[in-house]
Amino acid sequence: MQLGIVVGTATATRKHPSMQGTKLLVVQALLTDGRTPDGEPILAVDTLGAGPGATVMISSDGKYARELLASDTTPVRWSVIGIQN
Repeated sequence: MQLGIVVGTATATRKHPSMQGTKLLVVQALLTDGRTPDGEPILAVDTLGAGPGATVMISSDGKYARELLASDTTPVRWSVIGIQN
């Protein structure tokens, strides 16, 4: 799990069937200080409703992504698992 800031959204003309109905967010992962960027922005699937500027918790747990999207073959690596108020 890692904190990140949503810096934008992404649009896909074609998605894997497991991703239908999900939103794609561009998230800048943060170091433990909560301010310093950690690498390049990543693409994460969002089913919770986060938007640009939101601080989110993201996970690269493949088992969670498969359960979230109800698919054993989903290509999703990162997913939003929480939104910080």
